[in-house]
Amino acid sequence: MRPSLPFLQALLFFLGSAAGYSGEERSLAPDPSPSSLTLPAFSSNFISGSASSSGSYSSRSGSRSSSRVGFSSSSSRFGFSSGGGGSSSSSSRSSSGSMSQLFSNFTGSKDNHGTCLCSVALPDSTFPADRLERLEITAHTLSQKFERELSKVKEYAQLITIYEKKLSNLTVRIDIMEKDSISYTELDFELIKIEVKEMEKLIIQMKDGFVGSSEIVDQLEVEIRNMTLLVEKLETLDKNNVLSIRREIALLKNKLKECEASNGQNIPVVPPPPAPGSCAHGGVVNISRPSVVQLNWRGFGYKYGAWGRDYSPQNPDKGLYWVAPLNTDGRILEYYRLYNTLDDLLLYLNAREYRLIYGQGGGTVVYNNNMYVNWYNTGNLAKVNLTTNTVAVTQTLPAAVYNNRFSYANVGWQDIDLAIDENGLWVIYSTEASTGNMVISKLNDTTLVVLNTWHTKQYKPSVSNAFMVCGVLYATRTLNTRTEEIFYYYDTNTGKEGKLSIIMHKMQETVQSINYHPFDQKLFVYNDGYLVNYDLIFEQKPH
Repeated sequence: MRPSLPFLQALLFFLGSAAGYSGEERSLAPDPSPSSLTLPAFSSNFISGSASSSGSYSSRSGSRSSSRVGFSSSSSRFGFSSGGGGSSSSSSRSSSGSMSQLFSNFTGSKDNHGTCLCSVALPDSTFPADRLERLEITAHTLSQKFERELSKVKEYAQLITIYEKKLSNLTVRIDIMEKDSISYTELDFELIKIEVKEMEKLIIQMKDGFVGSSEIVDQLEVEIRNMTLLVEKLETLDKNNVLSIRREIALLKNKLKECEASNGQNIPVVPPPPAPGSCAHGGVVNISRPSVVQLNWRGFGYKYGAWGRDYSPQNPDKGLYWVAPLNTDGRILEYYRLYNTLDDLLLYLNAREYRLIYGQGGGTVVYNNNMYVNWYNTGNLAKVNLTTNTVAVTQTLPAAVYNNRFSYANVGWQDIDLAIDENGLWVIYSTEASTGNMVISKLNDTTLVVLNTWHTKQYKPSVSNAFMVCGVLYATRTLNTRTEEIFYYYDTNTGKEGKLSIIMHKMQETVQSINYHPFDQKLFVYNDGYLVNYDLIFEQKPH
């Protein structure tokens, strides 16, 4: 296929531009001289290269005596000549240097007929339009992605500003909460509800037995009902308002007491409780509903342990609070915490944490600023000084079994259970000789030597837990997942034992330990990780 004339013109134009030749402008036309050549015709020698395009062309003159071809454009001129002719030869000789430089990339020859043949090596003239198009598409896509990411960054910047303000407000609120002297968990609402219900029962009882004008009683009844509604509303609002509700409850209780005092002749008189630390009563006859203090400080996973308040006969009202969760294996007592006040315990403030390592089971008690524990993997007792966290005394409990031989029902590693009451330090355990029945021993709290021992007829593994009050052992058993029963007692003062039926409600399924505090006359119960309180109600001795 022969290239057309326009293609030849464009080819020589670009070749001239590449060679850098410049001359005067001339139109593309044959020389007007008589010996001018006809327009060259491309021969079949034109070839396109593989790596870069290449081609050859030939110019055959009409006359063999002289031939000349000239091309010009606005920026360059090309020319070559061959054969005779005076002016042409002169022009060719004078410009031979420049022509050789101009066509240094060409190879030329004549054939047998005198036809000039030139071979031209051209660069790849194919423009990569498809690659340029792909590049443009890629650039457009990247631009869109950049715009989207930039908009996200702006949105995130706005959100960060909003959250910074929220965090600042939250910090201020927390600072205010930390400055309060008392704070409560949401579980404490259960106690408030119980107290309000008790007041409701009392006001109903007062209305039934009241003589005369009941205007004051009616007013108190309305206030108590309003208090019930307010407590229910507060449960869905800020829990820190519990303190103000407690103050109002205290005022209502005082009003009820005043009302009872002014109309005592119409209401049966309830004997006052015995003095704190006193045994001037006929024993335990009832127990309050549970009061949840909080979850233990180590969390939900620590379901086994013990807690209570230190009792000192010299300073009965100034004991510190202690919490001793066992490790998750339910056996090893490794860490415990001490709190100076109940407020500190509720707020997790000013806690002193210590490591014990070698305690075993939940039968731990604190008496006179000393912690008493069952030593790990032995039948020994240990006395730990809480001031220095050092073991002051260890003593073997004679014939006592240990390591789950006769532990409580549903509670492991509590073969040896220590207890305190108004009379001092006790230990509840079993021996092989007792065939698993409960044995009670009174201990010297200084040396841990056994002072006296009592043998019961109650099988220890059928008991869920036990505690001592005024020298009387009280044992509990499980009725269901929400109820325990104080079903058995043994009085070391008289040697008598018998059955009881005092229902004890619980928050969780398993009671791990029970400790009695003589001054507060409360039970401190560790209930599946929760710290729970109960008030004991005693039978009054006739005067």
